[in-house]
Amino acid sequence: MTKSGTTDSPKDIVLAPGERPTLKTIARLSGLAVPTVSRALADAPDIRKDTKARVRDIARQIGYRPNRAGVRLRTGRTNVISLVMSTEHDAMNNTARLISAVTSALRGTPYHVIITPYFPDEDPMTPIRYIVETGSADGLIINQTEPDDPRVRYMMEHKFPFVAHGRTASSEEHAYFDYDNTAFGALAVEALAARGRKHIALLAPPQSQTYSQNMIEGARDAAQAKGVEFSIVEGATSHSTITAVEHAITDMFNQPERPDALIAPSIGGCVTMVSALEQMGLTLEQDFDIAAKEAVSFLRRFRPGILVLEENVDIAGDFLARALMHRISHPNEAPMQKLVHPDANAWKIDR
Repeated sequence: MTKSGTTDSPKDIVLAPGERPTLKTIARLSGLAVPTVSRALADAPDIRKDTKARVRDIARQIGYRPNRAGVRLRTGRTNVISLVMSTEHDAMNNTARLISAVTSALRGTPYHVIITPYFPDEDPMTPIRYIVETGSADGLIINQTEPDDPRVRYMMEHKFPFVAHGRTASSEEHAYFDYDNTAFGALAVEALAARGRKHIALLAPPQSQTYSQNMIEGARDAAQAKGVEFSIVEGATSHSTITAVEHAITDMFNQPERPDALIAPSIGGCVTMVSALEQMGLTLEQDFDIAAKEAVSFLRRFRPGILVLEENVDIAGDFLARALMHRISHPNEAPMQKLVHPDANAWKIDR
């Protein structure tokens, strides 16, 4: 403390070469006790917000980094959250946006994020078992959920904190964030039927996944209600390679009873199908229409005639991070859950 009673500015502190800033350094600069500093950095609820902000600001200015091994010994926690994500082709389109949203939500908290990838030919249980058995993270965020997801069952059995980006058959019992793909499928069919289209085909995600089944159900029910034909593109999914989607859509439109409208649940699938059909000499809004959803505003810039609904991945990432922190800190409370519904009046189109 100076004679005026204020704390020294971190800028006035010169650390010895190789000296690592510690909790004691922050305590001296802030005028607080070491235990108070430690609890402030851990976001303890009994510490005032302005005190937390002051402690974190000092820690940032002097380059303080907690000793992870020491934290784990004291608390039993790693302060690590892992995003376990597939490296599948189209599944990676929204990954960067999701990671950014999750890390932004964790800013100013003790947690940091690690990405744990798994490959299409790898058992998705492998990274889950490793993290749970080694305790290398305090909690997990998973996506591409299935109705009877073995990862969910395993983590629930082991009482390991997690949150799912997508629902399962056990959703009532675990934390999740989901976009209402049943509604998206229905709204897409209704929008295309309103344009006079009679045969609508969906480039579905892998049908083992919950959101794919939801999307198909919504589209099929809406097609029946509107009296239009509905089918699923064969030979490719929205996660397939560009070449596979091109072949599948070309084969479908070479048939005598070809569709006159398409539904694309991703940017990549939409662009690939439109490009393939244009190479066949077909024209958007004349020979076919297409409805899609996107996480990044792009498709209207690609072709203004595409019907587009937004899926806000920023909201998803923020909620997933907060829900997982809540699950870690309050395991006996009801899990946080959120289902976002698309707006029937929110189709974006330029004329």
